[in-house]
Amino acid sequence: MSIAEREEEIWVNDNNHVPNQPSKYLGFVAGMASGVMKNLVGHPFDTIKVRLQTSPKGQFKGPMDCLIQTLKNEGVLGLYKGFTPPLVGWVLMDSVMLGSLHVYRRWTKEYIYPDDTKLPLMGHVVAGLGSGMTVSFVAAPIEQFKARLQVQYDAKSKQYTGPIDVATKLYRVSGIRGIYSGLFATMVFRTNFIFWWGSYELFTRWFEENTRMSKPSINFWSGGLSATVFWIFAYPADVVKQTIMTDSPIPSNKKFPHYMDAVRYIYNMRGLRGYTRGFLPSILRSFPANAAALAAFEAVMRFFANNGHK
Repeated sequence: MSIAEREEEIWVNDNNHVPNQPSKYLGFVAGMASGVMKNLVGHPFDTIKVRLQTSPKGQFKGPMDCLIQTLKNEGVLGLYKGFTPPLVGWVLMDSVMLGSLHVYRRWTKEYIYPDDTKLPLMGHVVAGLGSGMTVSFVAAPIEQFKARLQVQYDAKSKQYTGPIDVATKLYRVSGIRGIYSGLFATMVFRTNFIFWWGSYELFTRWFEENTRMSKPSINFWSGGLSATVFWIFAYPADVVKQTIMTDSPIPSNKKFPHYMDAVRYIYNMRGLRGYTRGFLPSILRSFPANAAALAAFEAVMRFFANNGHK
């Protein structure tokens, strides 16, 4: 059974007030497997991307040079710096993102398109935007912890021993505002969820109408392709977000106290090309990471289904 079918089943069960539906809990467990697989496959790409986005001009010649220098100086584990925050965070982030997406789809269908038998494309776009804004409140601190750990190249630049140490030190110098200093940038970045979930619906419809692929296959390809579309549109905002999140945590020492300060800095330093630094590893990561996450999700769901947990 595909994710879309699982969601529809839960929706019907909710509307019929059927209690203790095991599929809800199985979805959470499967989401944990999805998050682990997404990080295992995608985190090395993400580390290269963040380092290219935030490094001083001339430090790396490109993605391959960054990869080679990282492996030479830090070994394979250097590619997995900052791995813990997203590993833990993806469980929570996916729950909030997909849970809120489900709720916003229901609200949009009930209050904006009550006469339609199926939620139209614009309804998916609106729900995607709402989901992006909601998950930003969870994603902002997690992504900041990850980014600060990823840009620690050696012992000299190592300020933090792990995500808890990052959170503690940020709170010590600037309170809760320091932990959420990248919230606005995160929300701007996630407005591009309209492209992700809008294109996901378009790809899904096209595959259903023009191919004989199974539901899991359609979901696999639609998920990977729509993630690629998302990154194409969202990438410049991600560069700005990462720049803000790796700024000094001390308010008086910040180079970018406002969002537009970071936008202007990137342009003044590197021109328009500055907004595409690290784009290649990001695009290379988008499809396999999301495809692997989906494969893990489906495998766990099938495992429980085949063992009697239906």
